[in-house]
Amino acid sequence: VQLVESGGGLVQAGGSLRLSCAASGTIFSINSMGWFRQAVGKERELVAVISSRGVTDYGDSVKGRFTISRDDGKNTLYLQMNDLKPEATAMYYCATTIHSLVVLTESEYDYWGQGTQVTVSS
Repeated sequence: VQLVESGGGLVQAGGSLRLSCAASGTIFSINSMGWFRQAVGKERELVAVISSRGVTDYGDSVKGRFTISRDDGKNTLYLQMNDLKPEATAMYYCATTIHSLVVLTESEYDYWGQGTQVTVSS
């Protein structure tokens, strides 16, 4: 299984970015997927997750501003990030799990991408 993230970059506070995660080597449509992030000096945290049927959940700090989605035809996961704040600066990782339902626990994710850096300037 290979997960490749893209779309990170430098953006000003209040701006938007859309991250993508291209998956291969797995039956994408049956797996739940998630976005996590890790800032320097901090633990990795959940950003958003989506089940195989499109049920979503979000970390409290991003609710109402970030949207996770998936295109099973393209084997791609997305994260639309709006109204970005400097505290969103982190490496963002996508991950997949063999489970099909919403999975909030990081340890339940089996495969991880290499990450894409998001930097939000104030």
